[in-house]
Amino acid sequence: MKRFSFLILFSFLLLGGCGGESEVKEESSSLNVKSWGYQLQEANPSEVALSGFDLVVMDYSYDGTEEGEYSPEEIESIKSSGVIPIAYISVGEAEDYRFYWNPDWQSSPPSWLGEENPEWQGNYAVRYWEQEWKDIVRSYINRIAEEGFKGLYLDKIDEFEYWDSQGELEKGEPAKRMIDFIVEIADYCRKKIEGCYIIPQNGERLLLFDEEGKLLKTVSAWAVEDLFYDGTSFVSQDEVNERTALLDRVRGAGKPVLVVDYVDDGSGYDREKENLERIEDFRRRALEKGYIPYAAMSDRELDELIIIPGLQP
Repeated sequence: MKRFSFLILFSFLLLGGCGGESEVKEESSSLNVKSWGYQLQEANPSEVALSGFDLVVMDYSYDGTEEGEYSPEEIESIKSSGVIPIAYISVGEAEDYRFYWNPDWQSSPPSWLGEENPEWQGNYAVRYWEQEWKDIVRSYINRIAEEGFKGLYLDKIDEFEYWDSQGELEKGEPAKRMIDFIVEIADYCRKKIEGCYIIPQNGERLLLFDEEGKLLKTVSAWAVEDLFYDGTSFVSQDEVNERTALLDRVRGAGKPVLVVDYVDDGSGYDREKENLERIEDFRRRALEKGYIPYAAMSDRELDELIIIPGLQP
């Protein structure tokens, strides 16, 4: 779930860095994990607890709906097993199956609601700087906190790229507003969840606009999709280099980089199979960079935790 613009000037990367000395107070919660898993559909708390991963990203609900919300006891069982449960939340798009959705918005949308994502039916761009959307996100965080999750996995932060292309705001302003929004989310969540972990997904170009360093100081880790492989196909080395140049800033700040590539075609893990070779190559490349890999199914359904004996977790 991403919109990338890869028009990154390496001179800007080299000269911009993360800025000079900053007066911003360190606000992130330290995160020390060696493995992670990612399941957004029908996650069974008992299976998550027994998975062996250090950290698992999951939806706050079994099926995404209000009726499917997990109980505090279920989330506690995951924490008691030593697994860190992190709740997925889309902060840059609204989803029409969530508890907050009003069907009337389709005919009479509020000012903060934008166009439907043509690639993801039922997902809508939001003007995330408007207070009504911020209030919705806070109500979402309240539910996550009540269930007992240990942190947030922030999806669609790369929506700043979309709004930058729409011309409603000055160039660069959508990025600055997204940075402010992430910091606000972190501040609010850490009042609700002690030591709340904040993990953005994709949108690493935000770091180019983090002039004061407050974003990098706020996050606990950074996650990305499709870094080395786009499904079962290689990503170009130029694209890899552009992205890792930014992700290395996160590593340089002593924070983990989590990578999920959808490389497992489901054909099995026999030594002679191309599937295992591809998974091992992905993991090797991620580990060589000091990143933490998770090999997911190429169908992108994220409806199971992929455990490969001796390899993952």
